[in-house]
Amino acid sequence: MTAVPHVPLDRLPALLAAMPKAELHIHIEGSLEPELIFRLAQRNGVAIPYASVEELRRAYAFTNLQSFLDIYYAGASVLLQAQDFYDMAWAYLQKAKADNVLRAEIFFDPQTHTARGVAMETVIDGLYRACQDAKRIGVDAELILCFLRHLSEEGAFDTLEQALPFRDKFIGVGLDSSEVGHPPEKFARVFAKCRQQGLHLVAHAGEEGPPAYIWSALDVLKVERIDHGVQSTKDPALMKRLAQERIPLTVCPLSNLKLCVFPRLEQHNLRELLDAGLAATVNSDDPAYFGGYLNDNFLQTFAATGLDAQHAYRLARNSFEGSFAPPSRKRDYMAQLDAAFAKA
Repeated sequence: MTAVPHVPLDRLPALLAAMPKAELHIHIEGSLEPELIFRLAQRNGVAIPYASVEELRRAYAFTNLQSFLDIYYAGASVLLQAQDFYDMAWAYLQKAKADNVLRAEIFFDPQTHTARGVAMETVIDGLYRACQDAKRIGVDAELILCFLRHLSEEGAFDTLEQALPFRDKFIGVGLDSSEVGHPPEKFARVFAKCRQQGLHLVAHAGEEGPPAYIWSALDVLKVERIDHGVQSTKDPALMKRLAQERIPLTVCPLSNLKLCVFPRLEQHNLRELLDAGLAATVNSDDPAYFGGYLNDNFLQTFAATGLDAQHAYRLARNSFEGSFAPPSRKRDYMAQLDAAFAKA
Protein backbone atom coordinates (compact mmCIF):
# COMPACT_ATOMS: atom_id res chain seq x y z
CA MET A 1 0.00 0.00 0.00
CA THR A 2 1.33 3.42 -0.96
CA ALA A 3 2.29 6.01 1.66
CA VAL A 4 -0.47 8.60 1.59
CA PRO A 5 0.86 12.15 1.64
CA HIS A 6 -0.61 14.83 3.84
CA VAL A 7 -3.03 16.80 1.66
CA PRO A 8 -4.11 20.26 2.84
CA LEU A 9 -7.89 20.62 3.25
CA ASP A 10 -8.13 23.12 0.40
CA ARG A 11 -6.60 20.58 -2.03
CA LEU A 12 -8.65 17.61 -0.86
CA PRO A 13 -11.70 18.24 -3.11
CA ALA A 14 -9.52 18.21 -6.23
CA LEU A 15 -7.91 14.94 -5.13
CA LEU A 16 -11.30 13.33 -4.41
CA ALA A 17 -12.53 14.29 -7.87
CA ALA A 18 -9.39 13.20 -9.69
CA MET A 19 -8.59 9.92 -7.93
CA PRO A 20 -9.43 6.69 -9.79
CA LYS A 21 -12.28 4.77 -8.18
CA ALA A 22 -14.82 1.98 -8.70
CA GLU A 23 -18.57 2.24 -8.25
CA LEU A 24 -20.10 -0.96 -6.88
CA HIS A 25 -23.62 0.19 -5.96
CA ILE A 26 -25.43 1.99 -8.76
CA HIS A 27 -28.99 1.16 -9.84
CA ILE A 28 -29.10 2.06 -13.49
CA GLU A 29 -32.83 2.86 -13.36
CA GLY A 30 -31.96 5.27 -10.54
CA SER A 31 -29.68 7.23 -12.87
CA LEU A 32 -32.65 8.19 -15.05
CA GLU A 33 -32.67 11.99 -15.00
CA PRO A 34 -35.97 13.90 -15.44
CA GLU A 35 -34.81 15.30 -18.79
CA LEU A 36 -34.24 11.80 -20.18
CA ILE A 37 -37.52 10.55 -18.68
CA PHE A 38 -39.37 13.26 -20.62
CA ARG A 39 -37.38 12.60 -23.80
CA LEU A 40 -38.09 8.84 -23.68
CA ALA A 41 -41.75 9.41 -22.76
CA GLN A 42 -42.10 11.57 -25.87
CA ARG A 43 -40.21 9.10 -28.06
CA ASN A 44 -42.36 6.17 -26.89
CA GLY A 45 -45.70 7.97 -26.52
CA VAL A 46 -45.88 7.24 -22.77
CA ALA A 47 -48.01 9.54 -20.61
CA ILE A 48 -46.41 10.51 -17.30
CA PRO A 49 -48.22 12.37 -14.50
CA TYR A 50 -45.96 15.44 -14.52
CA ALA A 51 -46.30 18.54 -16.68
CA SER A 52 -42.61 19.44 -16.80
CA VAL A 53 -39.08 18.44 -15.86
CA GLU A 54 -39.25 20.94 -12.99
CA GLU A 55 -42.48 19.44 -11.62
CA LEU A 56 -40.95 15.97 -11.75
CA ARG A 57 -37.81 17.18 -9.94
CA ARG A 58 -39.98 18.73 -7.23
CA ALA A 59 -41.62 15.34 -6.70
CA TYR A 60 -38.25 13.94 -5.59
CA ALA A 61 -39.11 14.68 -1.93
CA PHE A 62 -38.90 11.34 -0.17
CA THR A 63 -39.49 10.54 3.47
CA ASN A 64 -38.39 6.91 3.34
CA LEU A 65 -37.39 4.06 1.03
CA GLN A 66 -40.96 3.22 -0.01
CA SER A 67 -41.93 6.77 -1.02
CA PHE A 68 -38.79 6.86 -3.17
CA LEU A 69 -39.55 3.47 -4.76
CA ASP A 70 -43.04 4.62 -5.76
CA ILE A 71 -41.68 7.41 -7.96
CA TYR A 72 -38.71 5.30 -9.09
CA TYR A 73 -41.01 2.69 -10.62
CA ALA A 74 -43.13 5.42 -12.26
CA GLY A 75 -40.01 6.86 -13.91
CA ALA A 76 -38.99 3.44 -15.25
CA SER A 77 -42.29 3.18 -17.17
CA VAL A 78 -40.79 5.13 -20.09
CA LEU A 79 -38.25 2.37 -20.80
CA LEU A 80 -39.62 0.18 -23.60
CA GLN A 81 -37.03 -0.37 -26.36
CA ALA A 82 -33.45 -1.67 -26.20
CA GLN A 83 -32.31 1.80 -27.29
CA ASP A 84 -34.00 3.32 -24.22
CA PHE A 85 -31.95 1.09 -21.93
CA TYR A 86 -28.83 1.88 -23.93
CA ASP A 87 -29.44 5.63 -23.70
CA MET A 88 -30.02 5.43 -19.94
CA ALA A 89 -26.86 3.40 -19.32
CA TRP A 90 -24.75 5.49 -21.68
CA ALA A 91 -25.80 8.72 -19.91
CA TYR A 92 -24.64 7.22 -16.60
CA LEU A 93 -21.39 5.85 -18.04
CA GLN A 94 -20.41 9.26 -19.38
CA LYS A 95 -20.92 10.71 -15.89
CA ALA A 96 -18.87 7.85 -14.45
CA LYS A 97 -16.05 8.70 -16.84
CA ALA A 98 -16.19 12.36 -15.76
CA ASP A 99 -15.94 11.20 -12.11
CA ASN A 100 -12.82 9.11 -12.89
CA VAL A 101 -14.64 5.81 -12.35
CA LEU A 102 -12.47 3.06 -13.85
CA ARG A 103 -14.92 0.27 -13.08
CA ALA A 104 -18.70 0.28 -12.62
CA GLU A 105 -20.67 -2.78 -11.51
CA ILE A 106 -24.19 -1.78 -12.47
CA PHE A 107 -27.40 -3.11 -10.91
CA PHE A 108 -30.50 -3.52 -13.04
CA ASP A 109 -34.04 -4.59 -12.06
CA PRO A 110 -35.51 -6.73 -14.86
CA GLN A 111 -38.78 -7.41 -12.98
CA THR A 112 -39.56 -3.69 -13.11
CA HIS A 113 -39.63 -4.06 -16.90
CA THR A 114 -40.79 -7.62 -17.59
CA ALA A 115 -43.88 -6.89 -15.44
CA ARG A 116 -44.73 -4.20 -18.02
CA GLY A 117 -44.33 -6.60 -20.94
CA VAL A 118 -40.76 -5.62 -21.85
CA ALA A 119 -38.74 -8.69 -22.84
CA MET A 120 -35.67 -9.68 -20.79
CA GLU A 121 -33.63 -9.68 -24.01
CA THR A 122 -34.61 -6.05 -24.67
CA VAL A 123 -33.45 -4.94 -21.22
CA ILE A 124 -30.15 -6.81 -21.24
CA ASP A 125 -29.30 -6.04 -24.87
CA GLY A 126 -29.54 -2.26 -24.42
CA LEU A 127 -27.61 -2.21 -21.15
CA TYR A 128 -24.93 -4.64 -22.33
CA ARG A 129 -24.25 -2.70 -25.54
CA ALA A 130 -23.69 0.46 -23.51
CA CYS A 131 -21.27 -1.41 -21.21
CA GLN A 132 -19.35 -2.69 -24.25
CA ASP A 133 -19.17 0.81 -25.73
CA ALA A 134 -17.91 2.17 -22.38
CA LYS A 135 -14.57 0.44 -22.99
CA ARG A 136 -13.94 3.12 -25.65
CA ILE A 137 -14.04 5.83 -22.97
CA GLY A 138 -11.98 3.89 -20.42
CA VAL A 139 -14.76 2.61 -18.16
CA ASP A 140 -14.85 -1.12 -17.42
CA ALA A 141 -18.58 -1.79 -16.86
CA GLU A 142 -20.36 -5.02 -15.90
CA LEU A 143 -23.99 -5.88 -15.08
CA ILE A 144 -25.51 -7.38 -11.91
CA LEU A 145 -29.13 -8.57 -12.14
CA CYS A 146 -31.19 -7.77 -9.04
CA PHE A 147 -34.27 -9.53 -7.71
CA LEU A 148 -37.00 -7.35 -6.18
CA ARG A 149 -37.35 -8.55 -2.60
CA HIS A 150 -40.93 -7.30 -2.13
CA LEU A 151 -41.93 -9.90 -4.77
CA SER A 152 -41.87 -13.66 -4.25
CA GLU A 153 -38.96 -16.06 -4.49
CA GLU A 154 -40.97 -17.84 -7.19
CA GLY A 155 -40.91 -14.59 -9.18
CA ALA A 156 -37.14 -14.44 -8.70
CA PHE A 157 -36.79 -18.00 -10.01
CA ASP A 158 -38.85 -17.04 -13.09
CA THR A 159 -36.65 -14.00 -13.63
CA LEU A 160 -33.49 -16.10 -13.37
CA GLU A 161 -34.84 -18.59 -15.93
CA GLN A 162 -35.60 -15.75 -18.34
CA ALA A 163 -32.11 -14.32 -17.85
CA LEU A 164 -30.00 -17.48 -18.09
CA PRO A 165 -29.96 -17.49 -21.92
CA PHE A 166 -28.00 -14.23 -21.54
CA ARG A 167 -25.75 -15.52 -18.76
CA ASP A 168 -22.63 -14.26 -20.57
CA LYS A 169 -23.88 -10.67 -20.33
CA PHE A 170 -24.09 -10.32 -16.53
CA ILE A 171 -21.64 -11.29 -13.80
CA GLY A 172 -23.80 -11.58 -10.70
CA VAL A 173 -27.12 -11.24 -8.93
CA GLY A 174 -28.29 -8.98 -6.11
CA LEU A 175 -31.31 -8.34 -3.93
CA ASP A 176 -32.90 -4.88 -3.70
CA SER A 177 -36.16 -2.92 -3.19
CA SER A 178 -38.10 -2.66 0.11
CA GLU A 179 -35.90 -4.18 2.81
CA VAL A 180 -37.96 -4.19 6.02
CA GLY A 181 -40.20 -7.26 6.25
CA HIS A 182 -38.34 -9.08 3.46
CA PRO A 183 -35.33 -10.81 5.10
CA PRO A 184 -32.63 -12.28 2.87
CA GLU A 185 -33.53 -15.90 3.79
CA LYS A 186 -36.75 -15.45 1.79
CA PHE A 187 -34.50 -15.92 -1.28
CA ALA A 188 -32.25 -18.71 -0.02
CA ARG A 189 -33.11 -21.27 -2.71
CA VAL A 190 -32.82 -18.95 -5.69
CA PHE A 191 -29.44 -17.65 -4.46
CA ALA A 192 -28.28 -21.26 -4.08
CA LYS A 193 -29.17 -21.83 -7.73
CA CYS A 194 -27.35 -18.65 -8.77
CA ARG A 195 -24.28 -19.85 -6.89
CA GLN A 196 -24.43 -23.13 -8.86
CA GLN A 197 -24.41 -21.03 -12.04
CA GLY A 198 -21.12 -19.43 -10.97
CA LEU A 199 -22.67 -15.99 -10.50
CA HIS A 200 -21.29 -13.48 -8.00
CA LEU A 201 -23.71 -12.85 -5.12
CA VAL A 202 -24.50 -9.55 -3.38
CA ALA A 203 -27.49 -8.30 -1.39
CA HIS A 204 -28.87 -5.12 0.13
CA ALA A 205 -28.85 -5.53 3.90
CA GLY A 206 -28.67 -3.24 6.90
CA GLU A 207 -29.87 -0.05 5.21
CA GLU A 208 -33.19 0.24 7.01
CA GLY A 209 -33.26 -3.42 8.09
CA PRO A 210 -31.54 -4.72 11.25
CA PRO A 211 -28.04 -6.24 11.61
CA ALA A 212 -29.73 -9.67 11.61
CA TYR A 213 -30.38 -9.17 7.88
CA ILE A 214 -26.65 -8.77 7.31
CA TRP A 215 -25.92 -12.01 9.18
CA SER A 216 -28.45 -13.93 7.08
CA ALA A 217 -27.22 -12.38 3.82
CA LEU A 218 -23.76 -13.71 4.70
CA ASP A 219 -24.72 -17.07 6.21
CA VAL A 220 -27.86 -18.05 4.29
CA LEU A 221 -27.40 -16.37 0.92
CA LYS A 222 -23.57 -16.63 1.10
CA VAL A 223 -23.08 -13.20 -0.47
CA GLU A 224 -19.62 -11.82 -1.22
CA ARG A 225 -20.57 -8.19 -0.63
CA ILE A 226 -23.10 -6.31 1.51
CA ASP A 227 -24.89 -3.41 -0.15
CA HIS A 228 -25.32 -0.57 2.37
CA GLY A 229 -24.58 -2.32 5.70
CA VAL A 230 -24.61 0.89 7.78
CA GLN A 231 -26.72 -0.73 10.54
CA SER A 232 -23.81 -3.09 11.29
CA THR A 233 -22.47 -0.61 13.88
CA LYS A 234 -25.32 -1.70 16.16
CA ASP A 235 -23.79 -5.20 16.48
CA PRO A 236 -20.16 -5.40 17.77
CA ALA A 237 -19.84 -9.10 16.87
CA LEU A 238 -20.94 -8.36 13.31
CA MET A 239 -18.50 -5.44 13.04
CA LYS A 240 -15.68 -7.74 14.13
CA ARG A 241 -16.63 -10.36 11.56
CA LEU A 242 -16.99 -7.87 8.70
CA ALA A 243 -13.55 -6.45 9.50
CA GLN A 244 -11.84 -9.85 9.87
CA GLU A 245 -13.33 -11.27 6.67
CA ARG A 246 -12.88 -8.02 4.72
CA ILE A 247 -16.48 -8.18 3.49
CA PRO A 248 -16.98 -5.11 1.27
CA LEU A 249 -19.77 -2.71 2.25
CA THR A 250 -21.13 -0.55 -0.56
CA VAL A 251 -22.11 2.53 1.43
CA CYS A 252 -24.23 5.27 -0.21
CA PRO A 253 -24.03 8.46 1.91
CA LEU A 254 -26.30 10.82 -0.03
CA SER A 255 -28.88 8.06 -0.39
CA ASN A 256 -28.75 7.48 3.37
CA LEU A 257 -29.31 11.20 3.92
CA LYS A 258 -32.16 11.50 1.40
CA LEU A 259 -33.95 8.44 2.81
CA CYS A 260 -33.49 9.67 6.39
CA VAL A 261 -31.27 6.75 7.49
CA PHE A 262 -29.16 9.55 9.02
CA PRO A 263 -30.81 12.91 9.85
CA ARG A 264 -27.71 14.86 8.79
CA LEU A 265 -24.68 13.96 6.70
CA GLU A 266 -22.44 15.01 9.61
CA GLN A 267 -23.92 12.08 11.56
CA HIS A 268 -23.05 9.46 8.94
CA ASN A 269 -21.08 6.51 10.35
CA LEU A 270 -18.65 6.06 7.42
CA ARG A 271 -15.69 7.12 9.60
CA GLU A 272 -16.74 4.63 12.29
CA LEU A 273 -16.85 1.81 9.71
CA LEU A 274 -13.41 2.71 8.35
CA ASP A 275 -11.84 3.19 11.79
CA ALA A 276 -13.11 -0.29 12.77
CA GLY A 277 -11.21 -1.73 9.80
CA LEU A 278 -14.23 -2.51 7.60
CA ALA A 279 -13.87 -2.57 3.82
CA ALA A 280 -16.31 0.29 3.27
CA THR A 281 -16.70 1.97 -0.12
CA VAL A 282 -18.57 5.08 -1.33
CA ASN A 283 -21.26 4.81 -4.02
CA SER A 284 -24.16 6.81 -5.46
CA ASP A 285 -27.06 4.27 -5.35
CA ASP A 286 -29.78 6.16 -7.30
CA PRO A 287 -27.96 9.38 -8.22
CA ALA A 288 -30.71 11.07 -10.25
CA TYR A 289 -33.02 10.85 -7.25
CA PHE A 290 -30.61 11.26 -4.32
CA GLY A 291 -28.79 14.44 -5.25
CA GLY A 292 -25.47 13.31 -6.61
CA TYR A 293 -23.24 10.99 -8.61
CA LEU A 294 -20.09 9.40 -7.20
CA ASN A 295 -17.88 12.48 -6.85
CA ASP A 296 -20.79 14.39 -5.28
CA ASN A 297 -20.99 11.65 -2.64
CA PHE A 298 -17.27 11.90 -1.91
CA LEU A 299 -17.14 15.69 -1.85
CA GLN A 300 -20.23 16.26 0.30
CA THR A 301 -19.46 13.43 2.73
CA PHE A 302 -15.85 14.50 3.26
CA ALA A 303 -16.90 18.12 3.76
CA ALA A 304 -19.54 17.10 6.31
CA THR A 305 -17.56 14.52 8.28
CA GLY A 306 -13.97 15.78 8.13
CA LEU A 307 -12.54 12.65 6.52
CA ASP A 308 -9.03 13.14 5.07
CA ALA A 309 -6.72 11.91 2.30
CA GLN A 310 -5.94 8.68 4.20
CA HIS A 311 -9.65 7.85 4.25
CA ALA A 312 -9.96 8.76 0.57
CA TYR A 313 -7.16 6.40 -0.40
CA ARG A 314 -8.62 3.60 1.71
CA LEU A 315 -12.12 4.05 0.24
CA ALA A 316 -10.83 4.03 -3.36
CA ARG A 317 -8.59 1.03 -2.71
CA ASN A 318 -11.46 -0.82 -1.01
CA SER A 319 -13.62 -0.17 -4.08
CA PHE A 320 -11.10 -1.84 -6.37
CA GLU A 321 -10.40 -4.71 -3.97
CA GLY A 322 -14.13 -5.25 -3.46
CA SER A 323 -14.91 -5.32 -7.17
CA PHE A 324 -15.37 -8.51 -9.18
CA ALA A 325 -12.64 -7.51 -11.65
CA PRO A 326 -9.94 -10.08 -12.50
CA PRO A 327 -6.78 -9.83 -10.32
CA SER A 328 -4.65 -8.41 -13.14
CA ARG A 329 -7.19 -5.65 -13.74
CA LYS A 330 -7.30 -4.86 -10.01
CA ARG A 331 -3.50 -4.47 -9.98
CA ASP A 332 -3.77 -2.02 -12.86
CA TYR A 333 -6.45 -0.01 -11.03
CA MET A 334 -4.32 0.10 -7.86
CA ALA A 335 -1.29 1.30 -9.83
CA GLN A 336 -3.36 4.17 -11.25
CA LEU A 337 -4.64 4.99 -7.75
CA ASP A 338 -1.10 5.02 -6.32
CA ALA A 339 0.08 7.27 -9.16
CA ALA A 340 -2.74 9.75 -8.45
CA PHE A 341 -1.78 9.94 -4.76
CA ALA A 342 1.95 10.19 -5.53
CA LYS A 343 1.14 13.39 -7.45
CA ALA A 344 -1.14 14.78 -4.70
